[in-house]
Amino acid sequence: MTTHIRSTVHIVVLSSLALFLMSCTSSQTLVREQTDPVLQQKLESIVHGFKGDVGIFVRHLRTGQMAAIQADTLFPTASMIKVPILCATFDKINKGELRYDQILLYRDSLKYDDGVTGSFRDSTKIPLSELVMLMITLSDNTASLWLQQLAGTGATINAWLEQNGFHNTRVNSRTPGRRPNWEVYGWGQTTPREMADLLLMIYEGRAVSPNASEQMYRVLTKPYWDSDALSQLPPTIHAASKSGSVNASKSEVVLVNGPSGDYVFCVIVKNQQNKGAEYDNDGYVLIRDVSRAIWQHFEPDSKWQPQPNARKWAKPDW
Repeated sequence: MTTHIRSTVHIVVLSSLALFLMSCTSSQTLVREQTDPVLQQKLESIVHGFKGDVGIFVRHLRTGQMAAIQADTLFPTASMIKVPILCATFDKINKGELRYDQILLYRDSLKYDDGVTGSFRDSTKIPLSELVMLMITLSDNTASLWLQQLAGTGATINAWLEQNGFHNTRVNSRTPGRRPNWEVYGWGQTTPREMADLLLMIYEGRAVSPNASEQMYRVLTKPYWDSDALSQLPPTIHAASKSGSVNASKSEVVLVNGPSGDYVFCVIVKNQQNKGAEYDNDGYVLIRDVSRAIWQHFEPDSKWQPQPNARKWAKPDW
């Protein structure tokens, strides 16, 4: 009888442990990573001769195929820092300290630039959910800095990142003790691997909570800025992304729900000689080339090709 009880308890404990591990990590993240030499060579060929520093991380979730170039090197995030701000904001919502339908009051003192939010009249009312949309979809800077404040400031966001295993990704702007980092990297800093892992964490329902992750992922699949990495994917393909751009750095992180399996990648450049914001900027061209090469590698049977006159649909980066 005693042996039977012990066996039953043992089975229950093991079953509970298995369920716990499944809830913490999806089966896709358990796939062992292995360098794909063909993809690695393709990406190295694209990067060769680029006038600046390039970091890339790619992983196919089903197969574990990956490629990496300076994937663990620190780079500026530019507007990709809005993904950590999004996570910390949703963490506050999850804790009941903010509400997604909460009505906020805009004040002129919040203005950072002349974007959509910065153009509001003083005392304009806006739901927090719309502020989130403006931050991610339009990459509105005033909305983002307002949400950074509501999330508890950069210090709170950085604490969330550290607690969730992101030891290199940090908010620098308006964050005590981070000025030396701000002078080098600007608003935020990350590595290509960590930024890809953060987007993957959201996709797999492991960021904040499963329902918070689901809503964050929905928001991340509605970008206005789609002229670079996303322009190299068929328009019928579902993808989540966040891009960034400052003078000498361009970046984008993307998770693609591809027919042959989902994959995630992040491309960041820094110290590039061409610092413009035009469509043919070297950084933007590189991101498009990398995105196209990855799609064609993982989806070799796809007949789709980017339209030759795609430039006419590019949004002005001003």
